[in-house]
Amino acid sequence: VQLKGSGKTPYSRRGDGRATLYSMLREYLISEAMHGLGIPTTRSLAVVKSEDFVYREKVHEMGVLTRVASSHIRVGTFELAARMGDSDCIRQLYDYTVERHYPELKHVENSVVAFLENVVNRQIHLVNDWMRVGFIHGVMNSDNMSIVGETIDYGPCAFMNAFNPNTVFSSIDENGRYAYANQPKMAKWNLMRLAETLLSLVDKDSNRAIEKIQPLFDEFDNNFNEVWKINHLAKIGIVDEQHGDKELLNELMAWMEKEKPDFNNTFRGLLDEHLHEDSVFQQESFKMWKLKWQKRVDSIDSYKDVLGSVNPSVIPRNHLVEEALLEGSEGGDLQLFNLLLQKLEKPYDFCTSSKFQNPPVSEAGYKTFCGT
Repeated sequence: VQLKGSGKTPYSRRGDGRATLYSMLREYLISEAMHGLGIPTTRSLAVVKSEDFVYREKVHEMGVLTRVASSHIRVGTFELAARMGDSDCIRQLYDYTVERHYPELKHVENSVVAFLENVVNRQIHLVNDWMRVGFIHGVMNSDNMSIVGETIDYGPCAFMNAFNPNTVFSSIDENGRYAYANQPKMAKWNLMRLAETLLSLVDKDSNRAIEKIQPLFDEFDNNFNEVWKINHLAKIGIVDEQHGDKELLNELMAWMEKEKPDFNNTFRGLLDEHLHEDSVFQQESFKMWKLKWQKRVDSIDSYKDVLGSVNPSVIPRNHLVEEALLEGSEGGDLQLFNLLLQKLEKPYDFCTSSKFQNPPVSEAGYKTFCGT
């Protein structure tokens, strides 16, 4: 259990340790949405409003979030321990983490390497889960990477509407460091920072330690891309890959990158036809692809079940989230917030509400902010 926004701690880095009510309601809503989507995440137990004010880009009412997780140990926790100057500190943290979260590794040969392999594997699957639903974390620093593979910290996060791999929403990410397509690179970078803190536990000789760990990162991109392929083939209803399936998927992704249709509705529309009524889906190039796709999946009895299990009908559309947060934090009206939360608890259920399924006409200039 952890309080977020409750005030200064030794780690506040000269900040006030407070959070805006607006941003804490965001974390509540999005973390619960992620849980509904079946993506590992911290959960939000409660948001408490304070009569105090916090000062960001404007004056906000203050909120405190009670957040729950299987662990709040981050990569940043290991970095801090490694910088303490006490050689026993990193060993104590590692032993505690393994005892609590990876007890099956205690008696494994080269347990530190096995620990790293487990953390790497969980992060590969987690970030792929984000990308499967168009989620952009927005601030993937090492202190926002959980050691147990749960999504943690929902500051300037958002969901991509029009497909563009370079999509960025965070106001502080001016160079696209945490763009949608860069999330695998940032996960790898963070995991390398974790590995650096554990070198002395792998082998007293740093060169030998690096030699033992390096394969995890040499194989990272291939392993990540394999999970990406499996996830996205499932998004077009294919579980057992056959010759030509990868090319079929790549053809769709190339069309999407060129035409920038709504990411979620492109895939969910393969099941719910009303989502393909938009003019972009009337293009001859998409219709030709869809004919090839239909011919492929006609031989798969359960393809509709697969489509419905991995492609949400409803996601936290940014414009609806903003409307709900503004009404809740500034007007005290949680009606839309609660309605949206109710929809997001069962995001794979069939839905025909254009209010919850249609993207905004434009998101030009849309920015998200970290309120802590």
